[in-house]
Amino acid sequence: FFEVWRLGGSYPNRSYPKIFNDEKVGPTAKKVFDEAQTLLRKIIDEKLIRGKGVLAILPANSVGDDIEIYENDERAEVNTILHGLRQQAEKLDKDEKFHCISDFIAPKETGIADHVGLFAVHCGEGAKELAQKYEDEQDDYNAIMVKVLADRLAEAFAEMLHEDLRKKFWGYAPDESFDPKDLHRAKYSGIRPAPGYPTQPDHTEKRTVWDLMSVTKNAGMGLTESFSMTPAASVCGLYFAHPEAKYFSIGKISKDQVEEYADRKGWDVKLAERWLAPILSYE
Repeated sequence: FFEVWRLGGSYPNRSYPKIFNDEKVGPTAKKVFDEAQTLLRKIIDEKLIRGKGVLAILPANSVGDDIEIYENDERAEVNTILHGLRQQAEKLDKDEKFHCISDFIAPKETGIADHVGLFAVHCGEGAKELAQKYEDEQDDYNAIMVKVLADRLAEAFAEMLHEDLRKKFWGYAPDESFDPKDLHRAKYSGIRPAPGYPTQPDHTEKRTVWDLMSVTKNAGMGLTESFSMTPAASVCGLYFAHPEAKYFSIGKISKDQVEEYADRKGWDVKLAERWLAPILSYE
């Protein structure tokens, strides 16, 4: 929230709520925060912004660096495949594993009936109109604040849905009890990585998420040609319940993996290089 307003405190006052104690930005940070709270209360009381989302828990097993998703629990027919990338950059700890998201799903050959979750949520209904209202009133500050709050609400929605998934829908942690600080620190079991981010940097994997859950139909969300989500205040990703699942960064990858990934995706290498350009270890 504070980064959007370019409010960065100095150690040890960098994060909320310690940022309020920072000599340089503390007073401004507190003012912006209080004004955000006032607008948020108005949004809630008058129901000015609404959210919508969809989730799925589907039968799945890993095959190498891929995750096969099956048509049903009989697992006789593959519906589609989620493609993974694996870390390749040399590590200081020689015993550390080179991770891929498929590591957190039981391999097909084990015969274990595993699952993977998917979700897509947004808090965009009403946000664009409210921001436009403030812009029409020449109130750029509150127009920006609406967009910032909508974005934070979408992230909160994703956090809430993940908690509900762990405790109720999937139910692998029914007795979990964490306060907001623990949730923010992701002390719970499981992860929800998003396509296009460090754990799986390929944005095109969002299309699989969209198709599996009919996201546009069920949640009113879209994808642009560059695979940005609409509305802007949107979040999507995968759910992994494996107790050892953790976030990681793929880092740089070499051409041999790009060629192999292109083959798995049914792409030519040039297309793979285009979508994976930020993480290529070669020119």
